[in-house]
Amino acid sequence: MSAVESFTAFDRAAMARALTLAERGLETTDPNPRVGCVLARGERIVGEGWHERAGEPHAEIHALRAAGADATGATAYVTLEPCSHQGRTPPCVDALIAAKVARVVFAVGDPNPRVNGRGADILREAGVQVDSGLLERESAELNPGFLKRMRTGRPWVRVKLAMSLDGRTALASGASQWITGEAARQDVQLWRARSSAILTGVGTILTDDPRLTVRLPESSSGPRREPLRVILDPRLRTAPDARLFACAGEVLIFAGEPAVGRDPDFDRRREHLTARAQVQIVAADAGGRPRLTDVLEALGRREVNEVWVEAGPTLGGAWLEQSLADELLLYVAPKLLGPQARPLLALAEIRELGDAPGFTFTEVTRIGEDLRLRLRPNH
Repeated sequence: MSAVESFTAFDRAAMARALTLAERGLETTDPNPRVGCVLARGERIVGEGWHERAGEPHAEIHALRAAGADATGATAYVTLEPCSHQGRTPPCVDALIAAKVARVVFAVGDPNPRVNGRGADILREAGVQVDSGLLERESAELNPGFLKRMRTGRPWVRVKLAMSLDGRTALASGASQWITGEAARQDVQLWRARSSAILTGVGTILTDDPRLTVRLPESSSGPRREPLRVILDPRLRTAPDARLFACAGEVLIFAGEPAVGRDPDFDRRREHLTARAQVQIVAADAGGRPRLTDVLEALGRREVNEVWVEAGPTLGGAWLEQSLADELLLYVAPKLLGPQARPLLALAEIRELGDAPGFTFTEVTRIGEDLRLRLRPNH
């Protein structure tokens, strides 16, 4: 019998509850993972907790405090392997051992090189029974960006698209407000709120002058965290008086390494923008645009977990052509815009059906009058 098969119905219920608790930190824990913890003696829950925000106690600590003396001999159900290193807060394994818990069940291992199995090893060495893999997939879905960044150094890339039934995004004139309904637009704001960064290209900045902020009411805990706003701007054409500079939160602009003598005004524009934003020069691709792999690695070094891409067809297509998109969120409106309207993505010609990029539907949800499709590339 495998470890997963040996879990009881209560084990599963307790871990499901821990996952529900972890979801409460969906918008607030960045750059840390979203983690929940339940402590139980037998089948009686004696403590619960979740990680609320970086720098504050982890889920296990909140649950131990809630349980008090009842933590002794209890089972701790945690959605991520307990940490074993000193970060912004002390190691959770030390607190679990000091509380004399008898068993720890965690859903998914922590690939952080400073943990990566060491948390489980320390607990076992202290005589604590450790089981893992319970609701592993569900826990991983809560933290795709954190897990990917720890494994690869790059964040999770989620590309948002909206189209008509015939795969169009705007009329030939460029008019696109609004293809989708209000419910879908509010749903987009929820996805923005959980993201570490919102990324777009300079074309969108010049055309729409967006704020790239989260347009939702304040949460019960106060003002919402604004994701980092990222612009890919090869020649630094973003205007210093663009609307996004008037909003709270950081702005990061990536430009491609300019050819010597190619653009004598580049340094002047860079100086003007540096007063309003952080400007980072990375290697350029063949077209002079910031190389997307270098952008992702730079964002990973900034502890960015999830990138929400809202861009035009050229930049949107580039993420897919370079196999750098981890997930698509595609909103489909029940409208037809006709063959003259603008296409969803700019992709190189595909000559054989076998060469067409393939995707797997992971979710199909009705949002108001529209559909939201979640897809992951088959690569």
